[in-house]
Amino acid sequence: MPLLDRLRGRRDTPPTAVTARVPQKARPRPPEGATNYVILILDSCRFDSWVKAKPKFMSKLGKVEKRWTYATWTSPSHYNLLIGLLPHSSPPHVYASDYYKDDFLRFKERFNVESIEFGKMVPNLWLPSYLRNNLGYRTNMYVSMPVLNPSTPINRDFDDYALMPRHNDVSAMFRRMRFYEERPSFFVLNTGETHYPYATPDEPENAWPRISGVNGVFKHLDDHVRAGGLVHADQAPQFFDDEKMKELHKRQVNAVQWVDRACEELFDLVPDNTYVTITADHGELFGEKGYFGHGPVNHEKVIEVPFVEGRIR
Repeated sequence: MPLLDRLRGRRDTPPTAVTARVPQKARPRPPEGATNYVILILDSCRFDSWVKAKPKFMSKLGKVEKRWTYATWTSPSHYNLLIGLLPHSSPPHVYASDYYKDDFLRFKERFNVESIEFGKMVPNLWLPSYLRNNLGYRTNMYVSMPVLNPSTPINRDFDDYALMPRHNDVSAMFRRMRFYEERPSFFVLNTGETHYPYATPDEPENAWPRISGVNGVFKHLDDHVRAGGLVHADQAPQFFDDEKMKELHKRQVNAVQWVDRACEELFDLVPDNTYVTITADHGELFGEKGYFGHGPVNHEKVIEVPFVEGRIR
């Protein structure tokens, strides 16, 4: 069975979300006034793609900022996020330790909980554990990328964690979300429309640009080693030319617009007073200085990400 099918739990039945549920434990009563919080991660969305897309609904949260991610690949970026490190503003003349402290205290506003303290996250340094075990939240994470599947270590202290059946259907995540009167919920949503191949749910797969592997995530690494030696350059796949790079960037812009329209459904769904943050885990390269994609890339466009947040009333 193909790797992705195993990760998503596919056999001979229609695909369903792969789910791992943490056994229910006693948890405290939530602080008075604690509110729901949703983080939506547009995988691989670089800042200027957002600007070119001119999103209508997501911009209702506030003015978008250009921020910088701590990592250039999906897994480490999400790990940083879940220890409380959202993309940073790169302020000059500031001690890093002071920035971390001040940035963490922003969660007081996001959760509407004055008693939030960074010290109480120690030694776990894991936001879902702190929210669940100290503040009584329900914790949920729905992901599109197989590198974040439920068997990975990132799935810790979540009540509901799922790898979605499709990598590019944020609306399916919205339909899965549930809110409860007795305790607030924390959601992390990783959606892949803005990840290669920058495909929206209404586009047939045969129209996608192609790189070997799972949506460009897993390359066929074994194919690059033959007869005990490395593949020669003339045997390697041909790199995208400039026109194809422009087309791919345009596809990402179109994907941002698609997600933006879908967010109207999210904003209608969440209870009043829910706080929402929308950002990206990292950016993307579309031919600048010969780079494409992200990961082992040292370029400003792979760390520049959009960041906007606000409360839905």
